[in-house]
Amino acid sequence: MDVVALTTEMIVVLGLLAFTVFLFVSEILRVDLSAILVMVMLGVLSFLPGMGGLADVNHLFDGFASNAVISIIAVMIIGAGLDKTGLMSKVAATILKYGGNTERRIIAIISGTVGVISSFMQNVGAAALFLPVVSRISVRTELPLSRLLMPMGFCAIMGGTLTMVGSSPLILLNDLILSANNGLAAADQMEPFGLFSVTPVGICLVVTGILYFVLFGRWVLPKGTKFDDGTSGQSLKDYLKRIYGLKADIYEIVLPENHSVEGQTLDELMQRYHVYVIGTFFQGHRWFAPVIQTKIVTPCRLVILGREKTIQAMAEAEGFKVLPSLEVFAEDYAPTKSGVAEMVVPPGSSVIGKCAHDLVFRKRYGASLLAIHRNGETLSYVETADHAPTAVGEVPFQAGDTLVVHSTWEALTHLTRDRDFVVITSDFPREELRPTKVRWALLFFAIALGLILFSDIRLSLCLLVGAVGMIVTKVLDIDEAYDAVSWSTVFLLASLIPLGQAVQATGTAEWIAQQILTILNGWPIWSLQAGVAVLATIFTLVMSNVGATVLLVPLAISIALAAGADPAIFAMTVAISTSNSFLIPTHQVNALIMGPAGYTVVDFVRTGGVMTLLFLVVSLVMMNVVF
Repeated sequence: MDVVALTTEMIVVLGLLAFTVFLFVSEILRVDLSAILVMVMLGVLSFLPGMGGLADVNHLFDGFASNAVISIIAVMIIGAGLDKTGLMSKVAATILKYGGNTERRIIAIISGTVGVISSFMQNVGAAALFLPVVSRISVRTELPLSRLLMPMGFCAIMGGTLTMVGSSPLILLNDLILSANNGLAAADQMEPFGLFSVTPVGICLVVTGILYFVLFGRWVLPKGTKFDDGTSGQSLKDYLKRIYGLKADIYEIVLPENHSVEGQTLDELMQRYHVYVIGTFFQGHRWFAPVIQTKIVTPCRLVILGREKTIQAMAEAEGFKVLPSLEVFAEDYAPTKSGVAEMVVPPGSSVIGKCAHDLVFRKRYGASLLAIHRNGETLSYVETADHAPTAVGEVPFQAGDTLVVHSTWEALTHLTRDRDFVVITSDFPREELRPTKVRWALLFFAIALGLILFSDIRLSLCLLVGAVGMIVTKVLDIDEAYDAVSWSTVFLLASLIPLGQAVQATGTAEWIAQQILTILNGWPIWSLQAGVAVLATIFTLVMSNVGATVLLVPLAISIALAAGADPAIFAMTVAISTSNSFLIPTHQVNALIMGPAGYTVVDFVRTGGVMTLLFLVVSLVMMNVVF
């Protein structure tokens, strides 16, 4: 092996690497801005005498057109398209059906599912597709998004080690082995790995990741806040208590056949127990904000809004069954689809002097009137500390009244165009679901997936076929497609690519590898393998995992042959260890989840540091057991 001398260009690259890590950890600047700054510095420095090898300024911005970046853009659009049809809500509902509201169970189900998907689909694609699913689960369970996304992201990365087509390094590995065989004696020739050769190692890694977060997630995951994305709605219970002092929540109750309340109206039930009936289910049909004059027909289910003790007393008196959580109505009353809003009755409104009953409020506006805030007082069916229950449906509206309503976001969007009200709630999802486009969405998702699995077409092009197909068939329009892309993620990844290329092009990576291998010279075989794994882990943090694999596999094979070890295992060690990328958000998956969950680099260092060590130990042990 030729000795690589340290050059001035290498020193500059090492300095830029150190500067990048400092910016990321200190967070003096946002990470995406830090990446852009480093890219610009790299381009400017390349004009200095003797620094021309740092970067080719004509190709400095090629990262924005790289396979990885275009793939991320395309898969974000595909995920948004599937979400637009309501499919992701159904997936979220299925996960909640088995996981309930328990953080540990939800983490295990989500992480395991994404890990398996990553075994045949690029991990960033699997993570991007599940991002809207996890977001909806976060809203419906009121679990912070920061508690769910990191386990999903880490298991997506580890899921790439389940098969030989799960990640780019493993796909490349057999080609690199065959290339190395050309220069080896017959006795040292290596056999290519089969599709599932690496599966036992991958299974243990994914299981380790799930157990790590299930058992220790309470301490290692960022605490976060509820509804991290800030646009998904808010808890009805917390909102009513904080703003209006109403201690209420939503419950689903079951009325058996031939119950004594059959034939009574919803209004009678509401006034008798001072609760709100805001939803009904009968013969397979659901009604959101049903007309209060509707007569009850059993068997049926009702959605009740009221104080817990009141509803429990009602259930005991009437023989209702109160379910522990929403079942039939779980999706309808999730904050992603409906919630509490406020609107003011302006002077000159045609509703002044009329009450909700007169207007048939629910039928006309698709919303349930919960309370009227007037002159510092809150009128409500629900009893408060200061006021007795009031039949708000019979209170005539006055100019200046603030109406508190529970509505679907779609109905609230329509109310914003009604001149009789001024909707003052502005921060709510204004999405328009298109369930009729579900077939087109599934068709182009299947086409993209089929091209990925069964063709040699470039990954980014395969995904763009699906993304463009959804736009052309109007699953989502072009503006919605642009909105679906996390541009901070795009700039973060695209701006880091030139630095990774500089590390490789200037010989810095080879020089670092040589220094470490010199230190390891003469060590036992197991320590040499561990050293190769650590080296691959470090390299994949500062350059692409493909570049690290191409660089280190030949070196690892040479080390193994010199030490009398199995070169194939050392080559596999490199390919697997390049997936050990949890310390900083340079991996595409980490960059993808960083923004939505509000993670900092310190969060990755703290949580990913332990995961990095576990990955090294488990992968090394399993590779020696299996191979």
